[in-house]
Formats: sequence, C-alpha cells, structure tokens
Amino acid sequence: MKALILSGGKGTRLRPLTYTGAKQLVPVANKPILWYGIEGIVAAGITDIGIVISPETGEEVKNLTGNGDRFGASITYILQEEPAGLAHAVKIAQPFLGDSPFIMYLGDNLIQNDLTPFLHDFKTHHLDALILLRPVENPTAFGVAKVDESGRVLQLVEKPQVPPSNLALVGIYYFSPNVHEAIAQIQPSARGELEITDAIQNLIDRAQPVESRILDGWWLDTGKKDDLLSANQIILDSDVRTEIYGALDESSQAIGRVKIGRGTTVKNSSIRGPVVIGENCHLENCFIGPYSSIADNVRLIDVDLEHSVILQEAKIEGIHQRIVDSLIGRRAHLGAARPRPKALRFMVGDDCQIELA
Repeated sequence: MKALILSGGKGTRLRPLTYTGAKQLVPVANKPILWYGIEGIVAAGITDIGIVISPETGEEVKNLTGNGDRFGASITYILQEEPAGLAHAVKIAQPFLGDSPFIMYLGDNLIQNDLTPFLHDFKTHHLDALILLRPVENPTAFGVAKVDESGRVLQLVEKPQVPPSNLALVGIYYFSPNVHEAIAQIQPSARGELEITDAIQNLIDRAQPVESRILDGWWLDTGKKDDLLSANQIILDSDVRTEIYGALDESSQAIGRVKIGRGTTVKNSSIRGPVVIGENCHLENCFIGPYSSIADNVRLIDVDLEHSVILQEAKIEGIHQRIVDSLIGRRAHLGAARPRPKALRFMVGDDCQIELA
C-alpha cells in the first residue's frame, strides 16, 4: 500500500499569503498542514509516500518536509507541471504507484478520524475505490455523492445545482490500481481538468466495487482564512499541553494550556491558553488570548491578540487595539502611529509592512 499526497495548486483562496508560499505549508498550531496528513498516513501503517508538487512551491515543500525520515517514511516528490486536475495528478504519479493500491490525500485537508479503519474496510471488501463523505450544509459547493443504504456509491456530481444528497466528498480516497484504467478512459472536464470524480464515476458505470464511509469526526478544508483559523482552534483545543521552555519574567503569567518554545522571552505579558508560541520569540507588554498560534522568531510589543495565527519572523508593535481572527504572514511588519478605536482584523501576506496612522 502506498500513499499519494497532493501538494500543488495555486492556493488562490488564501491569497495574498500563497503568492509567496505553498498553502499546504501554512501552519496550524505551528505545524504545517501537510505534515498532519503525512503523520496520519504513517499512523495507518503506510510509509511509502509520493507527494505531488508544483513548479512554483515544490522546492519549498521539499526543503521543509525532507525525505520522510522525521516521519518514519520514505517520500518521493512528483512534479506536476500544471494544475490539470486530481486525476491528472494520479496519472503522472503512475510510475511511482505502479500496481500498488494507494490512498490519495489532498494536502490541505485535516480530519479527526483515524485512517486505519477505512483502510481495513477497503482491503477486506476488495474495493476499487472507497471514498469518505461528510454531511454539509452547502452541498452545492462540493462534489456530492448519492449512496444506497449499504454505503455503495451510485453517483457522483461535482458542485451540483440540485444536489442528490448533502454528502460531500472529503479529500481522502482509497484506490486499487484499476483507477488508472478509469483515468485513461475519461476526458477533461469543462474547466480543462481530469476530474477524479469522473474517474470514480467511470468505475461505478463499469460496475466496479465503489463504497463510501461517513466521517463522524470533524473535517476541515483549510483553503480559506476562516477555515484555517477554525482548524487552528480545534487543534489547539485537542492537542496543546502546558510546556514552557522559554523565560517569563515576574510580571508575566501563563494561564491554562500554554506551550512556549526554547529561547522565547516574555516580559510584562499575560498569556491565556490554549496558545502555542514558537522558539526565539520576544513578547513584551502583550495580552495573548485563547486560540492563538505564534511561530518562531516573532516579535510582539504592546499587542493585544486573540484567535489568530502569526507566521515566522513577523513583527507587530504598538497596536493597542485588539487583533482578532487574523492571519499574519512571514516577515510581515505591523505598526501603529496612534491608537484607533476598534478591534482590527487582518489577513497579511509575507513580507508586507503596514502602519496604522
């Protein structure tokens, strides 16, 4: 059994942040989104992993993620020259996949469920495809499945105007090698891409065994700012434990579940968890509220922050209004000339400089 993780795409819904970086590397609770998928796959016993990358961000993904040693896996990188669809990604990965069954995982997805039970069902039922589904309130925005009472998939429709159900396709699929034949038989869609939904429908039309399972835990597609902040909140709620390796002075306090990395100094500040703060940061005269993640080498002075994600080497100084629901990019610099009366919300890309006047 192998795994194929898709880590290409342009990340248009997270711009301007993804003009300069891969969306799959944006951190949730100070860990790249992509790594959660890798860890989940390895926990299911799959260690031979291919990662599909794009020309724009592929080197960044390779440099940060490495050869897989840190995860107990072997990683092969596969270049997709253009974003020509999920089925196209499988097609170009066929030399890596060979005749092996595999799990396909979209690298910007996060799920609560363990992958192992689904893998067991896929193998024991001798399926050609097993898809994961989750009920949603807005099925017109997703690929939607029509299934029978046993979970057998009858039809897949991409973003239907009249959905046959409220069951959206989660970005995790289990395939036998027969999917390659299905991909070879489909044509590009109206948007010029080879759609994985068309390939699965081809399997269904040829009476191949295709089943579904319903996720009972949470599922997050982190392609938008608010979704990413929600993912950050959920991970902080479930995973953060109090670990303080940095230095707090006598005027500072950490309340609740707070993780602070080595080399970080905290002066005259209050931190209320769940919060995670990386290494070599400097916080002074700050209040850091719940559900905030602060990456390495960040400088915060005179800042009131809550429910936000701050990326590496960002600097925020002298903003006396509360910053909430914000995503601040790497090396961004925010400063204020004088106080302003309202709370502030930001989505700031890498290397930006903003002054409130």
